[in-house]
Amino acid sequence: MSRKRVIGVVISNKMDKTVVVEVERFVQHSRFKKYVKRTKKYYAHDAENKCGIGDVVEIEETRPLSKLKRWKVVRVVKRSALAEAPVEPEEEVVEEGGN
Repeated sequence: MSRKRVIGVVISNKMDKTVVVEVERFVQHSRFKKYVKRTKKYYAHDAENKCGIGDVVEIEETRPLSKLKRWKVVRVVKRSALAEAPVEPEEEVVEEGGN
C-alpha cells in the first residue's frame, strides 16, 4: 500500500528541520450540498531547511519522527516570490548635528 501524499503551502519554517504545511480541501456539506473549504496543518520534516514561507510543497506520510511530526517534504512544487527575493542590507543613517 502506498503512502498518502498531499500538496500544501508552507506557513511557518521557524523550527529547525521542520515546516508547518497548510493543506486546503473542499468537502460537500451533507445537508446543504454546498462545497466548503476545510484547512488542516501538518508538521513535516524538512531535512535541508530548503522550504520558505509561501512555498507550495508535496508532503508524504512517514513514521512518527517526533510528538507532532508524521510527514516529510518530498519536493518543492513552486517557490514563493518571498523566498526568491534577495534581501538587501539597510544603510546606516548618520546624524549630523551640533549643539
